[in-house]
Parts: sequence; structure tokens; C-alpha cells
Amino acid sequence: MTNNQAVVRSHDKLFIGGRWVDPATSSRIDVVSPMTEEKIATVPEAGSVDIDRAVDAARAAFDSGAWTTLSRKDRVAALNRVADEIEARLPEMISTFSSEVGAPLAVSEAFHAMAVQFWRRNAQLLQSYDFEDRRRWDQSAGTVVREPVGVVGAIIPWNGPVANASLKLSAALAAGCSVVVKPAREGPVSTFLLAEALAAAGLPEGLVSILPGDRPVGAHLVDHRGVDKVSFTGSTAAGKKIMQSCAARVARVTLELGGKSAAIITDDAVFEDVLPSLIPASVGHSGQVCAAVTRVLAPRSRYTEFVDVLGAALRGLRVGDPFAPDTILGPLVSERQRTRVENYIGIGREEGARVVTGGGRPQGMERGWFIEPTLFADVDNSMRIAREEIFGPVVVAIPYTDIEEAVAIANDSEYGLSGAVYSGDHEVGQKIARRIRTGQIFVNSAGLCLTEPFGGYKQSGLGREGGVEGIGAFLETKLIVENA
Repeated sequence: MTNNQAVVRSHDKLFIGGRWVDPATSSRIDVVSPMTEEKIATVPEAGSVDIDRAVDAARAAFDSGAWTTLSRKDRVAALNRVADEIEARLPEMISTFSSEVGAPLAVSEAFHAMAVQFWRRNAQLLQSYDFEDRRRWDQSAGTVVREPVGVVGAIIPWNGPVANASLKLSAALAAGCSVVVKPAREGPVSTFLLAEALAAAGLPEGLVSILPGDRPVGAHLVDHRGVDKVSFTGSTAAGKKIMQSCAARVARVTLELGGKSAAIITDDAVFEDVLPSLIPASVGHSGQVCAAVTRVLAPRSRYTEFVDVLGAALRGLRVGDPFAPDTILGPLVSERQRTRVENYIGIGREEGARVVTGGGRPQGMERGWFIEPTLFADVDNSMRIAREEIFGPVVVAIPYTDIEEAVAIANDSEYGLSGAVYSGDHEVGQKIARRIRTGQIFVNSAGLCLTEPFGGYKQSGLGREGGVEGIGAFLETKLIVENA
């Protein structure tokens, strides 16, 4: 295996209120390559004092009106400047993310292209967003005013930090809020490069802070009385704890959580047309995506045929160096994550599921946290591997007898984040898609759409990100009543 890993820059300061400042403690985060298992950089780890400073700066910026009193034209221009500054840093951002998280270059390029797109899209939406409207009812009249919620605490995961931070930041700033971002310990360097872009864009002082840290730091941000709204992306287990914390002071909250999304393959679908989008949607980024389509439902009449075709496709995926041009899957982000995935593969075997392909570590890769893309067949939807989020390149194939059973299986889940329907009849596919209880679903395709409303049903989350709904998530509604 080649090793083309890029140089990853260490940092010594934290980004608080738009300025680079000394951290309050000497605690550091070691960034370890998931490919070589060696330390490649360090960054300061934020503590509770740093969070306090950031929230105070965000509150002062919000209360001063330095951002909200700018003309709409100037705020739109500022959002577009951030997009420009990210674009200017794309080569380093892409190589850094691939080095610290292990994403293949194609995945990293796609994630960072999305980040730019989020800033452009919310700048566009801000140009025409309707923050007020006049209404009349009975003998009265009034104005409905949509105002920024205030200071936002945004907690993001490691699997796409610049894209995820940009999704939240661009919408919150479009709404008029100030934001404190808390990235995960894994993959923090990418977010410092985003901070450099934000600083270069010339946003008002205090408006944005980026403070990487572990769970106690995130908990301090969530519990902070100066935070009006929490926007969290991560596991369902962590989301439940955040929701409980926010409930204690009735803080606003948006949660984008886990998933166990299903793809229904109808009996008239052409398998060769299904695979080009299903494969990346199921195991892309080594399956470390909340919206990954990891339950594949195929008709019993063609089940063996489909399992053979899908197994051969997964078997042909190259696992290896993220910087190699022919690599499809890189390593998992950490040893802990690989252990989790291996444990689930063991559970699947114990439950009686059949390993069609994969199920272990690739041969010849003694270093790095690699795992083979794995397909289980003869899976029942009651099995743990069909019900619990694995967050790795593990797909389960479940047979069904008719569409009624397929819909029932797809909906028999604690989650409801994404999904897909593949059918030879597009209209039939549309009808099936409307019956699936999930926040986003594709017909004759699969993937991830974040420029329009994205979020989950059930334990996949609360609220929506992307589109006008994403901006609305950072607004409060006020009615000013006038007597007729």
C-alpha cells in the first residue's frame, strides 16, 4: 500500500469570536492518521473557560446588532465571501480531511464542494427570505415577524466537519444568529482551516467561534445559559442526552441523529441500473454516514440473483490508501470504530446471517484501521445487524414477498432518516416512496441532499436542516397585534 499522506498543520491557538487566542488550558488533541496509526498533528483542546469566552463573545455580538443591523445585501455578500475563502483553501482542506479521517480524495472533494454550496445556497435564500408578513383576521390585524433565535451552540461530528459546520453556520448566520461550533476530537484540523476562511471573510467580531473538544466540552456548551439554541449532529444516544439537557431550560434544539435506512428493490428493477447509486449510498465513506442505505430489501423471486450481483460489486471495491486514485474505501476513523464494526460482524454471524463477502480485515494491511466491505444475506429484520446503526461498510440484504411486506419492513425501524426505492415503473416508485416513514427518500437513485430539507422521523432526529426550512430552524416567530 502506498502512503501519499499530506502534511497536516498543527495549531496552537483557538478561534474565539473571530480571533485567534491562547487557550485557557494546556490540553492538546493528538490527531492520529487512521491509515498509518501515527500522530500527524496536534491542536489545542477547548475547556469550559474557552466555551464561556466564546458564548460571551457571541452574546455581545448578537446583542450589539453588529450583524443583524447590516443590510441584507451586505450579509449576502459576507456569506458569499466565506464561500470564496473556502474555495481558495480547498486543496489543503481536502488533503487534510483525507489525512485525519481517512476519506478517499473523491469523498473529501465531494464533502468540501458541498460546504461551498451551502454558503452559496443560503446567501441566495437570504436575498428573498420573507422575515415579515402582514395578516388580517376577524376585526384585527398584525405583523408576523421572524427573528433570529440568538446564540447557537452547534455540535458537529468528525465524518464531514467542514461540510457539517458550513451547513449549520451558513443557515444560522443567514437567520441573524451568532454561533459557537464544537467539532469532534477526530478531524479537528479541517475546522481550523474553516476558521481561517471565516476570519479572512471579515465577519463581525464575536460572531463565530470554533472550539474542538471532547464530550464534557460539548455538554458545557449545551448546558450554558447563554446558549439559546443547540444544533447537534451525531449519534441518537448522544442526541437523547442533549434533548434532556435542553428540556431543563426549554432551550431550542435541532437534532440530526442516526439511521438505518432501507432501499426497496422491486421485482422489475434492473440491477445494473441500481448499483451505481446504491453502492456509494450504502458503503461510501466506509459506511460512516448517518444516511447510509444499509438495509437492502429484494424480492424473494430474485433474491439470490440480487445478492450475487451486489456481493460481486462490493467484492470488487478497492480498499486502501485514501490518496490512491483507484481507492474506493479508506480506513475507518479510529481503532475504536473498527472494533465496533468487527463486533457487529460477529453479532451477525451469531444471529445466523450469512456472510456473502467481506467480514474481516483486508489482507496485507497490517497497519491502519481498515475493514472489508461486508454483505450479509439471509437476514431477518429482527436481527440486531438489521436494527442497529453500525456506522461501517456493512450491508444487510433482506428478502420480501410483496410490496406490502417490503413497506412494512422498511418502516419497522426506530429510525427514519433516508432511503431509496428502485422500480422499473417510476410512478410505482413514487407511490412506494410516499409510504416510507423517513425524512428523505430517493426514487431510482440514492444519496444525500442537504441543500433542501434534511432530517429524520422517529429516533433519527428532530427538525430540519437545509433550504428555507434550515434557515427557519434558527428563527423565533413573533406576532405584533394592532387593533382594527
